[in-house]
Amino acid sequence: MQSDSAIPFKFASLGRYTFRERLVIRIVGFLSYIAIRLIGMTVRFDVTNQASEAAVTAAGKRPIYTVWHDRMIGGIYFLRDRGILVLSSHSFDSEYTARCIQRFGFGTVKGSSSKGAVAGLVAMIRAMRAGNPAAFTIDGPKGPRYVAKSGPVLLAKKTGNPILPLVVECESFWKLKSWDRLMVPKPFTRVNIIFAKPIFVDPDATESQIESKREELQASLDSLVKCGAEWRRARST
Repeated sequence: MQSDSAIPFKFASLGRYTFRERLVIRIVGFLSYIAIRLIGMTVRFDVTNQASEAAVTAAGKRPIYTVWHDRMIGGIYFLRDRGILVLSSHSFDSEYTARCIQRFGFGTVKGSSSKGAVAGLVAMIRAMRAGNPAAFTIDGPKGPRYVAKSGPVLLAKKTGNPILPLVVECESFWKLKSWDRLMVPKPFTRVNIIFAKPIFVDPDATESQIESKREELQASLDSLVKCGAEWRRARST
């Protein structure tokens, strides 16, 4: 890994925040990490269609993982310690989230679907070219829920790396009253990581072709959610 790609794995400066905000960021980030770590250590993971992921790495490519925002807790633990880069928005909440996932071996790049989007994409392109995989909570950071955005498609076009859709399906979980209805796996539950086929994007893709690939990604993720629900129903019978 090139030296400049190591920067996203360090905690960002909190100089622009007040003392109270800095304290909240540090405490919430650490406690979130502890909670996910403790739950994750008890979870039993199944993996479906893992050949899709293996085919990407066997071809010398880096996957661009895409998952719905409400499934990210199980995804964080499963994908930990792989040097994966994610986009982190400029919001206050994003700072403690970033510190939480960085403790799991993720790197963060500042950017979002609106503010800082171009700079974030450029940084992600550089990081992937340096050898890092990438990941997107594809309907984040604030929705609309279950609507895929085009960021991964643009990244795939610029890097030649494929998008790898996946769903994190928990057999038993709590659901928070947040905009995404965040799923929190219950301790000792079983979680199925279901991969879809990789999606490649032509480096010369036009705007209409990019939108077509975004729709393909949307359809793939929608299908994965249905597969996950069927798996959970089968486990309950």
